[in-house]
Amino acid sequence: MENPKQEVNLVSLYTSSSENLHLTEEMNQITLNDETQIVLERSVEEVEKIIAYKFKNPNLLQQALTHSSFEENCASYERLEYMGDAVLSLLIATEHYLDYPDLPLGKLTRLRAANVDTEKLARVAIKYNLHDYLRHKKPLLKGQVEEFRDAIMEYPLHSTGLIDPPKVLADIVESLIGAIYIDCNFSMDTTWKVVKNLLQPLITLGKLEIHPVTKINELCQKNGLKAEFVDSWEERGEVEVHVNGKFVGKGKFSGKKIIAQNRAAHNAYYQVVTNLRMEKTIDDYPCDEIQN
Repeated sequence: MENPKQEVNLVSLYTSSSENLHLTEEMNQITLNDETQIVLERSVEEVEKIIAYKFKNPNLLQQALTHSSFEENCASYERLEYMGDAVLSLLIATEHYLDYPDLPLGKLTRLRAANVDTEKLARVAIKYNLHDYLRHKKPLLKGQVEEFRDAIMEYPLHSTGLIDPPKVLADIVESLIGAIYIDCNFSMDTTWKVVKNLLQPLITLGKLEIHPVTKINELCQKNGLKAEFVDSWEERGEVEVHVNGKFVGKGKFSGKKIIAQNRAAHNAYYQVVTNLRMEKTIDDYPCDEIQN
């Protein structure tokens, strides 16, 4: 006959082991959560040093650096990005309105666009490595960042539509601006002090480049030529430019047709300039200078 006390002891031992295992799991989870919080706090401090702004509400900064892919139903940066986009546009518009009192609307618009577009803001993210602090689950982002980083080496200030920046990089900067604006109690002056420093070098009127499509069209109009874009992007990822029926250049980029078109215009422009100079019909068209 089995000893009842032994059975009770075995049951007690099993129960105790189960409780210990559960307790160990809880302790591991607590440790993991603590480590995660430490990492978050460290990231907040590092970003604050980068942007030279101390957040009153660090949760805003954490949200500004959280992509919707990070976890289900997380507080992502999307709303802050929306706010930051609007604030940045107004800040830049105000700066240019005051700095260039006689500049016409068309050039004011172009100048603002150059300083707030996706490529410009993505360059800011790269400059300060803000993507390193983004919480996300986007496996392709690392490769996209590296590709963009390599591409901008050829264009120190801006490519004017010749390269394709990862939108998420620009999103980070806009969400960060939105977070700063809210955290400083909606002070445009405080926000601008931080943003102006982040966006350096700002694109000034003297550095503003004409868009390649505009350049080729203006060049052809000036010299009585007709430019035509021939689209074969769906088949080959290419766009060609013909002038007066003759091929003068093409651009290729399978990711976006607009990039292929811009590259085609860029290549065609310099070929037409060369042709016109050879024919001695060009009226000293300043191909690399801004038309004020």
